[in-house]
Parts: sequence; structure tokens; C-alpha cells
Amino acid sequence: MTDAKAAAKAALRAQAVETPSWAYGNSGTRFKVFAQPGVPRTPWEKLDDAAKVHELTGVAPTVALHIPWDEVDDYAALAAYAQERGLRLGTINSNTFQDDDYRLGSVCHPDAKVRRKAVDHLLACVDIMDATGSGDLKLWFADGTNYPGQDDVRERQDRLSEALREVYDRLGEDQRMLLEYKFFEPAFYTTDVPDWGTAYVHCLKLGPKAQVVVDTGHHAPGTNIEFIVATLLREGRLGGFDFNSRFYADDDLMVGAADPFQLFRIMDEVVRGGALTSGVAFMLDQCHNIEAKIPAIIRSVMNVQEATAKALLVDREALAAAQRAGDVLAANAVLMDAYHTDVRPLLAELREESGLDPDPVAAYHRSGWAQKIAQERIGGEQAGWGA
Repeated sequence: MTDAKAAAKAALRAQAVETPSWAYGNSGTRFKVFAQPGVPRTPWEKLDDAAKVHELTGVAPTVALHIPWDEVDDYAALAAYAQERGLRLGTINSNTFQDDDYRLGSVCHPDAKVRRKAVDHLLACVDIMDATGSGDLKLWFADGTNYPGQDDVRERQDRLSEALREVYDRLGEDQRMLLEYKFFEPAFYTTDVPDWGTAYVHCLKLGPKAQVVVDTGHHAPGTNIEFIVATLLREGRLGGFDFNSRFYADDDLMVGAADPFQLFRIMDEVVRGGALTSGVAFMLDQCHNIEAKIPAIIRSVMNVQEATAKALLVDREALAAAQRAGDVLAANAVLMDAYHTDVRPLLAELREESGLDPDPVAAYHRSGWAQKIAQERIGGEQAGWGA
């Protein structure tokens, strides 16, 4: 084995991908939520499925929660349940978009009473972080306007800043606020956090515990996401990813499904910036509508691994030499050589060395887990959007 492959293996062993609790539940389009057999009915059953993913991949040790979708009476008990299954509870995701009061926004709403309600929810999420041991609070706001003149754009930024400050000041010493952006939807005229620059400005004003989340589906067509990643890493403000794929808008497809070369380019900047194990949260955020939930999540984890492995095999010395020489074709060829490398044998070997099946998807289908949960999870209400 070459030194490059040995180094890649060492880095891949330390890699971790966080899976989202909601991806195990039912989801759908704007028109219909599609039910599947065996879908979890409770946060506890979601953790059971997440444990199966981690068992088969070896690199998915944390699970993100969404509040109130994953609301329970005892969060410490939920954390203990996760630990018994070899997991930890990861990012706590807030929800200020599924209440009638939030029709005109949440923390940016013109009514102070609605803003208070939204901020109180965010503070309650920090309480949940305390109970679960989570270090990250992820904020995404659907706030915005549909028509010119609907509200004062500058005042909405003031309201946002005030709300973020109150929540930031509540964070513990080892806790972070991760601010996500989305350039449109559901607001179509202005969105209050529409881009990485707006998110970065707010985080910069708040302090070092506020960082930006890059959702790979939340960009206009043609956006150079890897440039955003490189810039945020350079400034020490990249808090995490929501990994998914898009063809048109926020499609929430399996990561790497639409443009695997883009995923490679993003991971190349992550590797270049030394961010694989620097505290950046690598989380999936996907909506599995027509495909089976658990195999799709496993496939996404594998796609992240493959893109990472290729990025780790980039010949950095050759690339730097070509760049210094201004040799455009040679520099591009170094990247393309790494991208075209078939890393599946390397990852299969790595899994076998770790006591795992070299093909996690095939191992899942042989495990009988799908049949088991379909037989046992009968009755009750399946988890899904809003639950």
C-alpha cells in the first residue's frame, strides 16, 4: 500500500457523519407524504434505526434531533438510550416554521409577542442541549417577505440580530450556534438569511461560538459552493454541513446523487483546510420519499466516504507545483486523477479491517432488519413531517 493510501485510511477511520432523526420518518413532496412499512413511531425507534446504520457503516455515531418532532419527557433518558446503542445525540435543530403564529415570520416577525414565542423555543432547545450533552444548536429560519413593502427589511435584520444575541448569550462554554441560510423558499421576495454572507455577518457580530452551516442544496444554480466552504474555513467560521443533492432547488436528494464531482470538490476544500476532524459537523439532511429510508441513508454515508477518500488521494505536492508554475492543465489533471480513482476497493478493505461487511447496503438487506421493523412497528402513529 502506498503512503498516500495509508494516510487516507487513517483519516477515513476518524471520519464521522451525523444522520438526522427525521430522515428515518415518513416524508414526501409538498403535495403528499408517503408512508412506508416499519417507519419509526417514536424518537426511540429512530435511534434504533440510526444504530443499525452506524453498526453497518462504522462512521455514523451521532444523531441529530429536531424539536418538537423529537420531543420527549426525559431527554437525559433519551441520551442514555442512544449511548446504550453506541450512539450520541448530536445537533439540536429548532423549528420556528410549523406554527400558525409564524405565518409572517418568527424571530423577525413584526409582532413582539410572536418573536418572544420563537426565542423562547430556541432557549428551550438550549435546555435540551444541556440535558443531552449536545454541543450544537442549528438554526434555520423560514422568515422573509413575499411582497415589496410588506415589512421593513432593515428592521427585520435588527430583530434577527436581537434574537440571535439572546440565544447566543444563553449558550454554555462548549456549545455552539450554527446558523443556516437559504436563498429562497418559503419567502419569495426577501429571505432574512438568504446567503452565507448574511449568516457570516451575524455570526461575526455574535462571537466565536456562532458559525455558519452550508446546506449543499440551498444555493442558486451555478453557485461555487466549494469557494464558500474555503472562505468560511479560512475565517474559522464553518460550523457544519447539511449534505444533500439538488437538480433544481432544495431537492434534498441523497448526497452525491446529482453531482458527485461537486461533492468531491467540496470535500477537497475540507481536506485542504484540515477540517475533517476540526469540529465541523458533517450532517445529512435529506428527504427520502420514494426510496427505502435506511438503505438510502447508508448509501449517502458511503457517498460521503467515497468523496472524502478521493479528496484524500489528491497529490498535494504535484498540485502545488503545477499551480506555482501556472500549468493550468497539469493542475486540473491532478484533481481529475484523484476524482477518477476507484476508491471502492480501498473503502471495502477499510471496512473489513474494522470488522465490518465491505458492502453495508448488501449487509443491511441480509440483516433482516427491514422485515423485523415492518412486523414489529404496527399500530401507533408513524413519525414524519411535523412528528
